[in-house]
Amino acid sequence: MNRNVLLAAAFGFAAVTACAQTAPATHGIDLTAMDKAVVPGDDFYHFANGGWIARTEIPADRAGLSVFSMLADRSNKQVASIVEDTAKSHPAAGSDGRKIADLYASYMDEGAIEARGLAPLKPHLDAIAAIHTQAELATALGETLRADVDALNNTNFHTSNFIGLWVAPGFKDSDHYAPYLMQGGLELPNRDYYLGSSDRMKGIRTAYQAHVAAMLTSAGFNNADARAAGVVGLEHSIAERHISLADSEDIEKANNTWQMSEFAAKAPGLDWAAFFKASGLDKQPSFIVWQPTAIAAEAELVASVPLDIWKDYLAYHLIENYAGVLPKSFAEERFNFFGKGLTGTTQQRPRDQRGIGVVNGILGDAVGQIYAQRYFPPEAKAQAQAMVDNLLAAFRARLERVTWMAPATKKEALAKLGTLYVGMGYADHWRSYAALEIKPNDAFGNIWRAGEFDLRFEESRIGKPVDRKEWCMEPQTVNAVNLPLNNGLNFPAAILQPPFFDPQAPAAANYGAIGAIIGHEISHTFDSEGAAFDSKGRVRNWWTAEDLAHFNSVTAALAAQYDTYKPFPDLAVNGKQTLGENIADVAGLTAAFDGFHASLKGKEAPVVGGFTGDQQFFIAFAQNYEGKTREGALRQQVLTDPHSPGEFRASTVRNIDGWYPAFDVKPGEKLYLAPGDRVKLW
Repeated sequence: MNRNVLLAAAFGFAAVTACAQTAPATHGIDLTAMDKAVVPGDDFYHFANGGWIARTEIPADRAGLSVFSMLADRSNKQVASIVEDTAKSHPAAGSDGRKIADLYASYMDEGAIEARGLAPLKPHLDAIAAIHTQAELATALGETLRADVDALNNTNFHTSNFIGLWVAPGFKDSDHYAPYLMQGGLELPNRDYYLGSSDRMKGIRTAYQAHVAAMLTSAGFNNADARAAGVVGLEHSIAERHISLADSEDIEKANNTWQMSEFAAKAPGLDWAAFFKASGLDKQPSFIVWQPTAIAAEAELVASVPLDIWKDYLAYHLIENYAGVLPKSFAEERFNFFGKGLTGTTQQRPRDQRGIGVVNGILGDAVGQIYAQRYFPPEAKAQAQAMVDNLLAAFRARLERVTWMAPATKKEALAKLGTLYVGMGYADHWRSYAALEIKPNDAFGNIWRAGEFDLRFEESRIGKPVDRKEWCMEPQTVNAVNLPLNNGLNFPAAILQPPFFDPQAPAAANYGAIGAIIGHEISHTFDSEGAAFDSKGRVRNWWTAEDLAHFNSVTAALAAQYDTYKPFPDLAVNGKQTLGENIADVAGLTAAFDGFHASLKGKEAPVVGGFTGDQQFFIAFAQNYEGKTREGALRQQVLTDPHSPGEFRASTVRNIDGWYPAFDVKPGEKLYLAPGDRVKLW
């Protein structure tokens, strides 16, 4: 379960991927979305999407609209019908169906939540107030540990809790699950919000401190302004010690094994024995510490910052993290800052929609089983699988033709591609929720128990054999993922729908849309992160020195290209931070273009709306990233997301030779790159 998705739903921020649009009635590219007055070689994104952008208004409860969110809304409506039908069927006590119905009912029972007030929180706040020693503080910090970080699959490199846990195949022993510890402790999106010197960032910090004070005041704390200043000051100190997202993506820097006995010396200041005992990890002999300097610095702060500030910090984080299942005033205050203040969204999502997010977040596989049966027919799976096979063949052919790779490196690359697991639609087996207690009248308790349930589940896997066909997403998730430690891919059923994948659409549109997404995920196998893993998911350098130098030189040129993109005059895309995704876009689009032409078997693609097959292919790709985002949300994406904004992802076409003749792109047009300047890897 992705805990961040759960908490966003529970707290009601509007994600950028929220959209109320409906799928186009046509099959293939959306001609009505285009602005044909725009010169493709100057601005391909607006050429493909300008009509849609001009006529679209972002609803008040949304931070943005996108094609991805169109499908997310459709998936959520489908899940809502599953929840409704499940409740009507009167499922047996203890069954997954009963848990789905009861979880949703508990979240929707606002009257019961208001009546309980802060009673569910009181025992936890009392426990924090009772802390008097460093050992007790370490115990309290250990109790906050949750399995809420996913360093590679969801690119979440820090948690709002003190430290985050991720359980995944080991870097060196990829046959067994290992525990990874990640930097944490920040409520704002990342370190830049604490350290940025612009007037905008200073204003956000001032508003954030007022928000912290408001939350503490509502919970009955006195001297809330002074306490809030202490909390924000502590978080600022933590942020100073965090490493950046770009540096966190460097696998070599993350590959640090610490024995349990080494923590006291390597990260003094925290009573690690008490911390690990409280978190349930005291029996583990070793950990992989992803950001060692940050973890060590956070431990030092435990000793150097006054105990009372830490207690206020723990209390505030507890209140903040469960605001969605506390009285309405807490959820509204949280939304006013994180929704209105940070993203510019003016209204919360309706509670029923947030409730669906909670059910998906906690009981994703239970819902997913029903979703897969209802909404992903075998015929669609077979057709999507055929596209995958074609794209894998295209990628293999490209690797075989590469001239800059030494035979030994190429052999390893082909072996990695040959053992790649591709999961389509849904997993082969489902998670059991038998040990998770869900009550129909206990919203707070359900979310609390779900967090502990996830933690214990993840901890129970440590040291056990790896399931190579493991999924990290449910069928109803509109996304796709590469799992480098498993050497696998997941394409959930919800993304294999129009407009990304339409069995009735021309091949050009399908290969430009879902084909580019499939190619993107395949390409992650060999991006700036994926290249560090071998065919068994181990961190191992299988490159010759010359090949790695060439790879790094080409990818540095791509990073430099993206550094020039500026969504705002004062804020540019970070080419290093977004490098892995940009590599996958270029290589994936290249493979999809090859796959499209292979699918034609020598025939001409049909012309649609006056556009040739090649033109449809590239337009479909650009329409993948059709979207509109509020300024605050877009700024947050640029600072915190390894994906470039959609406008610049669509501009990837400028690196593909086939795009130039398709649209007669000439020197002097803004996106034109001379052949030698186009980035090519495979």
